[in-house]
Amino acid sequence: MNQFAPAEGVGAKADAPRRIGLLFGSFNPVHTGHLILAEHFATRTDLAEVWLVVSPQSPFKVGEELLPETQRLALLQLAVADNSRLRAEEIELSLPRPSYTIATLDALQARHPGHTFVLLMGADNLVGLPRWREADRLQHEFDLYVYPRPGTALPPLAGFPRLRVVQAPLLDVSATFIRASIRAGHSIRYLVPDAVAQHILVHKLYQ
Repeated sequence: MNQFAPAEGVGAKADAPRRIGLLFGSFNPVHTGHLILAEHFATRTDLAEVWLVVSPQSPFKVGEELLPETQRLALLQLAVADNSRLRAEEIELSLPRPSYTIATLDALQARHPGHTFVLLMGADNLVGLPRWREADRLQHEFDLYVYPRPGTALPPLAGFPRLRVVQAPLLDVSATFIRASIRAGHSIRYLVPDAVAQHILVHKLYQ
């Protein structure tokens, strides 16, 4: 298990160089599992913050039914509003589609040249990473912090020279289950933050 130095940069100026973890997702909707994972990385590794990057469309999920991206972003902003270590990041909404991680990283580095960006992903995504666009750059130019997934074996790590395995808490909660619960009229309390649940109810989302 990797040991990390205490995080630095809390309360630092917005443009001060920092190590930023990037957690990508459609967040359809954001739920407690996402937030626990982001909080773990933000407070128990050497990252100063974790940015949750809203993806308008994954190239591996073309055709998936998604709530409009502005609404998913609004829910994510509500979810992290009281946490200075977490941020809803909307950069992919202004980039060409479908979204490619390497293009997002290049855009973020151009916008924030002082920061160091770290990819956060589950073991299930790591298995498929060699198929991603410009995978060689992702594997050799960026640190990868990977959390194990039950039932998913890590691939041989020799091909990932900048990888760290981080034991992180995982909840068996899915956005699919939450959407189905909403349509069935069931409670989603504790599955999503209260502010997110209230927004979904008031605006009749996922119904």
